[in-house]
Amino acid sequence: MIKRKHYPSTTALSASERKRNIYPNNGDPLNMHKKLPSSAGEDRAMLLGFAMMGFSVLMFFLFGITILKPFMLSTQREESNCTTMHTGITDDWMGCAFTCDVGCQGQSKYPCLQVTVNLTHSGQKALLHYNEEAVQINSKCFYTPKCHRDRNDLLNSALDIKEFFDHKNGTPFSCFYSPDSQSEDVILIKKYDQTVIFHCLFWPSLTLLGGALIVGMVRLTQYLSLLCERHSTALRGEVGGQVPCMEQHQFKL
Repeated sequence: MIKRKHYPSTTALSASERKRNIYPNNGDPLNMHKKLPSSAGEDRAMLLGFAMMGFSVLMFFLFGITILKPFMLSTQREESNCTTMHTGITDDWMGCAFTCDVGCQGQSKYPCLQVTVNLTHSGQKALLHYNEEAVQINSKCFYTPKCHRDRNDLLNSALDIKEFFDHKNGTPFSCFYSPDSQSEDVILIKKYDQTVIFHCLFWPSLTLLGGALIVGMVRLTQYLSLLCERHSTALRGEVGGQVPCMEQHQFKL
């Protein structure tokens, strides 16, 4: 014969007992420190979000060293017009080193092409360089070619550039100068402009924001799922006469 346990009526339950039935955590509200339930898909989404944030931090670090730092340290230049005054290759060639194979290094020389221009707005005479990096490597030459063993090839490249500027003799072209510096160096193109800096900041920031949104949405979904589960448990407790679920199914033979 099965004997059912007798429980006090629902009206006899005190306020503290009702609170304990609704909130199983010793009558306290939702325990926020409890681990939120998660599925395999949510775990993968969290991993993707953290990976995106880590990758964005790495991009910030790399771009900051290779692009942003040289851009901030470089002299700010303004655009102007230049006209070619003289082009020539110096008698003294510049020494350079190259790698020919694994563990093999060689020495060579390259011709130093000098392009003298006139700044249209001020009439100042200056040496033209390819970009900011060319000024830092060798301030005497227009550019520094990639070093290798074939000197004739290096000479032919320099002669082609010299011929290009010779055809521009008297024709103004765009160049960049430093108004705050007294140096006689101008550059033909800017290696780091505002567009490059924008892309270096925009894409890592977008990746960081996307990763943070993924993690935040997964955590919000888990929290709402936990709230729904506990609310459903509380409703079942109220329908069952404010009796905990475990006690409702205790039978004695």
